[in-house]
Amino acid sequence: MDTEKKQKVLLIKLSSLGDVIFNIPLANALKDSGYEVTWLVSEKGIQVVENNPCVDKTILVPMKKWKQRGFSFESFKEYLAILQQIRQEKFDIAIDSQMMFKSLYWMLFCGAKRRIISKEAREMAILGGNEWINDISYAPDSPIILNYLKYAEHLGINPEKIRVSLPGRSEEQITKINELLAPLNREKPLVVIAPATTWDNKHWNKDNWKTVVKNIEQDCNIVFTGGPVDNELIEYISEGKHLNLAGKTDILELMELFSRAKVVMAPDSGSAHLAWATGGPAIVTMFTCTPKAVLAPYGNPHKYIALGGSGLPCQPCFKRKCKLRKNINACTNFPNPKNVVDVVKRLIFS
Repeated sequence: MDTEKKQKVLLIKLSSLGDVIFNIPLANALKDSGYEVTWLVSEKGIQVVENNPCVDKTILVPMKKWKQRGFSFESFKEYLAILQQIRQEKFDIAIDSQMMFKSLYWMLFCGAKRRIISKEAREMAILGGNEWINDISYAPDSPIILNYLKYAEHLGINPEKIRVSLPGRSEEQITKINELLAPLNREKPLVVIAPATTWDNKHWNKDNWKTVVKNIEQDCNIVFTGGPVDNELIEYISEGKHLNLAGKTDILELMELFSRAKVVMAPDSGSAHLAWATGGPAIVTMFTCTPKAVLAPYGNPHKYIALGGSGLPCQPCFKRKCKLRKNINACTNFPNPKNVVDVVKRLIFS
């Protein structure tokens, strides 16, 4: 593509953190092919997208602030100001990979000549498009990274490799992680555990976590991460014996921490996908109600290990709340902790 006549693309992917990360290869494919890429993103993904070489510009939609504030004239004015900023860019193409109502009004009024969306869009979001592609996730075992790249394929782009990028970290952020990890024994490998996520039924059984910790704690440094609300869960699992950084790091600092780990363990969560994006650690992910064939960290099967997610007829249900009347959330008991211990020890000492 002629660099003097770059076409401008608006990528609409507002949230969640994991879904934003899944779209980074798409943004890189567009940018590498000569498009100027602007990403419309909410607070959940802004730190991953802003200053990321996969984009030329970012536009923040403060959805969290608007939700906390409730409907107000002030929020509506902010929305109109953002919409005006978008329309002034005169985008050639808009891609809605959010495919939900919260992206509909941005897509519909962004002013792009071509507004591309998948036919599987939900909540009337399909009405925002004027160009439709087939369902991007029609194959139940197709990794989500490849699914999103179908938008690039629609534009005639077939990247030779999947390229993931993240913003750089500052000296201040690196120094902070150095200081937080200073009490640890540098002779032992670092294992980071991020046991929490936003769906209760994506959580792995907390006693299973405790069993794994007891079986590996002599061989490694264990560090826990999460938000402030996860402290009770973490203290139960760790019995107060390991470094707990819950609520003490932002996304960029968490990237730095994950990049130093030998192994990261997590359920299907933003933390697992963020760790994958750093390209550093081996990752062990526990799947309960969501499909591991679609959402597991993509790439080397000897480095990225997805466990669970099989054996029950209801798996994967992809539901926030378990529909079973008996044995509710049975999937959260799997995989067996012994299997996890075996995998983690192999990864630690490989």
